[in-house]
Amino acid sequence: MSWTWRLETDDGTPLNAPPSPAHPTQSDAETWLGETWRELAVAGVAQASLFEDGDLSYGPMLLSES
Repeated sequence: MSWTWRLETDDGTPLNAPPSPAHPTQSDAETWLGETWRELAVAGVAQASLFEDGDLSYGPMLLSES
């Protein structure tokens, strides 16, 4: 199993950079996003969707403090 985030602009356009690493568990993926969301937001990421082996698990989630 592989968990990855699709990082997107505010209109849902996927971003290739910065990339989301593949994670072995959903928990690892969620921890990574929780630790990096501020840096991702500065890099232009507005929202993220979580995928398990290419299938949407949930999202998009907005990356903001409000």
